[in-house]
Amino acid sequence: MILSVDRVHKSFAAPSGPIEILCGVDLHVKEGETVAIVGESGSGKSTLLSLLAGLDVPTRGSVCVDGADLASLSEVDLARFRARRLGIVFQQFHLMSGLTALENVSLPLELQNAPGALDRAREALDHVGLAKRADHLPSRLSGGECQRVAIARALVVEPALLLADEPSGSLDARTGEAIDRLLFELVERRGATLVLVTHSDRLAASCDRRLALVDGVLSADA
Repeated sequence: MILSVDRVHKSFAAPSGPIEILCGVDLHVKEGETVAIVGESGSGKSTLLSLLAGLDVPTRGSVCVDGADLASLSEVDLARFRARRLGIVFQQFHLMSGLTALENVSLPLELQNAPGALDRAREALDHVGLAKRADHLPSRLSGGECQRVAIARALVVEPALLLADEPSGSLDARTGEAIDRLLFELVERRGATLVLVTHSDRLAASCDRRLALVDGVLSADA
């Protein structure tokens, strides 16, 4: 299994007492599988994705990615692991405004001192159809183009696991559909493993499995 989530609980402190968001979530994903997680707003989908990415830690339970228990890693080792083995696509792109498209894509490779970072970044931009926009800042790109850059940045490290949080949620319907098609084309081409959270039935239907997060519990969606 590329991803193993076992009995994960996540709660947050509140004046009236702890609020439990996730209540014993189990999730096991095979290499090369695509999985959609659906649920109402506030159901904990983004919280779960943050745990899978190692951006937060569970209150109880374990999250293992590519054989590594994320909770057992130091902050330095976790950051290094995340940079090398995980790709994350956010709804709001999270591009560095002062960097060009090429520099945004090459950044995770530069942080690893990876050889040929710029060449690999140019190739990734070419794969998302933005080779001619490499020298443009995010402010000079459309929303769809910014998300293409974000996808290229996530995939340039050839991650073991790609995580996507409403990857087309901030785009208009036509642009969003194009981004969704691109994402799945690239995932299939690379044989990558994808876990995404979405409100879109159409996007969820493109995945091998569709799971629903309801009342803090993850289960097969009817």
